[in-house]
Amino acid sequence: MGIGNIGLPGLLLIAVVVLVLFGRGKISSLMGEVGKGITAFKKGVSDGTQELEDQKAEEAKDVTPEDEKDKA
Repeated sequence: MGIGNIGLPGLLLIAVVVLVLFGRGKISSLMGEVGKGITAFKKGVSDGTQELEDQKAEEAKDVTPEDEKDKA
């Protein structure tokens, strides 16, 4: 018997036990904190990706040698 064999009745039983132990308000606030954490993580990943793209764009702007720029 492993975790893959729990099924719907087992999940419902676990949910009821968690609800009894922690109470509805505590679970609600915990889920709110989890949501905030996920949002912050997504924002951090997005900011990091944007920073890398900006860095690549900066490096790729103009690679023409200075003496070649005057001829154009």
